[in-house]
Amino acid sequence: MMSMNKTDVGFALCGSFCTFSQVIPIIEKLVNEGYNLIPIMSHAAYTTNTRFGKAQDFIETIENICQKQIIHTIFQAEPIGPKKLLDALIIEPCTGNTLGKLANGIYDTSVTLAAKAHLRNNRPVILGVSTNDALCGSAPSLGKLMATKNYYFIPLRQDDPYKKPTSIVCDFTKTSETLKAALNGLQYQPMLQGS
Repeated sequence: MMSMNKTDVGFALCGSFCTFSQVIPIIEKLVNEGYNLIPIMSHAAYTTNTRFGKAQDFIETIENICQKQIIHTIFQAEPIGPKKLLDALIIEPCTGNTLGKLANGIYDTSVTLAAKAHLRNNRPVILGVSTNDALCGSAPSLGKLMATKNYYFIPLRQDDPYKKPTSIVCDFTKTSETLKAALNGLQYQPMLQGS
């Protein structure tokens, strides 16, 4: 296994804004574990103010934790592949929109292009799914990526089976364990959790 203090990990956030308060402590945890984290944000995540917080506040917090500027354009993400910048890429939260793009070869955001560029090096992409339509509209994409080489999933579950029966969210607390397993070519188990 690679030494963590020599492991370069991209950490990409998409627009599941309600989960940012859970994701930011995970970024901090990984940095404290010794990973060299390279932050990436989709255009929506980088520019949108919501009831969950201001974009600029999230940007400043993440850049302060990682001590690096956030990659947030396609132009900035493209060198990830040719320069082999990452040992692993985490996309967390990974929205249904991003699942669909990855499953269908659409690379028109900084996050999806980062994944495409990174995958050319045959290295792991770890997905932390958070989407209200995982068990309906996004289900085909979820299934396709589960069967695709080099994609690994942070354990997931229905987050509110009665009020939002098609909604899935990953267990953010299992990010580090999933990353370690993926770096060794393994899917962390159990992948599916009870609600």
